[in-house]
Amino acid sequence: MNRDEMLAAYDRQVRISQGERAGRVVRKAAEGGWNGILWSDLDEDTADPEIAAQVAYFTALKRSFEWKLYSHDRPADLAERLSAAGFAADPEETLLAAEAAAIAAEPRLPEGVVLRPAEDPEGIELLMEAHEQAFGMPAPGLRDQLLRRLAERPESMAAVVAMAGDRPISGARVDLDPDTEFAGLFGGGTVVGWRGRGVYRALLAHRARVAVERGYRYLHVDASDESRPILLRLGFEPLGTTTPYAYAPDA
Repeated sequence: MNRDEMLAAYDRQVRISQGERAGRVVRKAAEGGWNGILWSDLDEDTADPEIAAQVAYFTALKRSFEWKLYSHDRPADLAERLSAAGFAADPEETLLAAEAAAIAAEPRLPEGVVLRPAEDPEGIELLMEAHEQAFGMPAPGLRDQLLRRLAERPESMAAVVAMAGDRPISGARVDLDPDTEFAGLFGGGTVVGWRGRGVYRALLAHRARVAVERGYRYLHVDASDESRPILLRLGFEPLGTTTPYAYAPDA
């Protein structure tokens, strides 16, 4: 599958099919979960009214939400329109994809490091501890989302923590949504002192193996500037860029 075919499949399977159609957008609205716009079909005439409609919808729910803007979305000035409507842009990331079987491998870990599946509340706490140390910020909302997902839909994700003794030094998950060939990679941050020692690659290889075992063909990831060079070296292909635009009704 070439780049354009893979991007079209990603749009169909990850963006369009994983939410509800509302007017000219596909959105997710979940109390206690992720709220936002996954996909849109807009032009110069429909963009501003649709943005206003979604702002009104989520404001009525009293929820902050995110508009996931991709570099191939239209109209070309959609980013400027979102900013004018009160959205705040987070850092741009690169959308990367790869054949899962090409990335799957036996994890190679530094001496003294083992992988622990995060399959219970204790495991999620270890995952969040690694996340907060690696990224330097708490994420209580993410903790709540993962605990709820673990309780309600445990088959929809596989999380893992790299442990050095009793200390969590890195953590990541793979999202395994139904009715798609794409498994999503999230997390992967490693604490200072353990970076550059292969922990990130080990977590990637482990999650790719899980994806293959569960029948997924592709991996996708929104890569930061730090992880993108590693992923490109391992065989991931860039499909474009994505920028989250956040809107807070009480801002």
